[in-house]
Amino acid sequence: MKTTILCVDDEVDNVDALERLFRRKYNILRATSGQEALEVLQRHQGPVAVIITDQRMPQMTGVEFLEKTLAQYPDTVRILLTGYTDLESVIEAINKGQIYRYLTKPWDPVDLSSAVDRAVERYDLGQELKQKNQELAEAYRELKSLDTAKSNFMILVNHELKTPLTSVLNFNALLSETKLDEDQALYADRIQQSAERLKTLIDDVLLIVKAETGQLKSDLRPVTISSLAADLPADLSKAMASKNQKLVETLSPSKVQADTVQIKQILHRLLHNAAKFGDSDSEIHLTSSPQEQGVLFSVTNKGAPISEKVIDKIFRPFFLDEDIMNHSTGMGLGLTICQSLLQPHASGLNIKNAADGVTVSFVLPSA
Repeated sequence: MKTTILCVDDEVDNVDALERLFRRKYNILRATSGQEALEVLQRHQGPVAVIITDQRMPQMTGVEFLEKTLAQYPDTVRILLTGYTDLESVIEAINKGQIYRYLTKPWDPVDLSSAVDRAVERYDLGQELKQKNQELAEAYRELKSLDTAKSNFMILVNHELKTPLTSVLNFNALLSETKLDEDQALYADRIQQSAERLKTLIDDVLLIVKAETGQLKSDLRPVTISSLAADLPADLSKAMASKNQKLVETLSPSKVQADTVQIKQILHRLLHNAAKFGDSDSEIHLTSSPQEQGVLFSVTNKGAPISEKVIDKIFRPFFLDEDIMNHSTGMGLGLTICQSLLQPHASGLNIKNAADGVTVSFVLPSA
């Protein structure tokens, strides 16, 4: 199907000449005034790729006509023909009529044909780009919809998993209170450990999903993070004791704007990670210090550095990599959870390798 162009000139001979020049290649619309051209555009069914118009016409100049077409035909490419080299008129055409090219009369047929061909190419490229943008916008909407559906599904599954899990824990507790032989007691203990591990995993996954969907609530207020040594979770204290590790705290009394419970959870998880991967008979350092942008919290351990491959993957929820984790040590969610908990605080983790260990840090705004 031929591309359509509109030729406008108050002299019929000029319109005839334009039609003869382009009719073999393009579908030609004609008009001998700006007003007639507007009416032709209204009647025409389908897009008009290019408008070629004379500037000096009675009642309505070419620039005035082109300006009136902008709102309804924003994609159409505009070419102005002028019989005089009036710079002010050309500038007005560029600013108001948004012309692509202007040519002087009498025009050179080769030059004009080339200009129109380039204008049609420009129009086609614009339409292709517009189509691609629409496809991208639609794909983005579908992706957002799928992402929302995925998040809702994750929340639903996690909530629904808690119902049977609660039954398992309760009935296993009742079973443990009955008289069991040695093997039965071992089985009940294994059931309890696995159920508690599953409960922890469900809670962790739900926390991450809430953070990613903006549903995680934080009670941000001015707080001072004091010593954590006397408040360490039992499993963390046990892990450090088993490797003869010592916690060294250097905490600034500076106040930060934060959710106390969430920040302590982050620090506990970072300490647990440092203990797990740190060397035996070593120190784990927990520090906080005022910085220009806020208060910097750091956890440093002595041990093997974290590879760039791991750092790249470590903040992706639920990543699976047999080189990084194994089925007996969890799903690699620890640092991901810390990253999620920092989102409401407008912060994030920074991992830095040193010659003898690793430092994981984050910044909280000063209160």
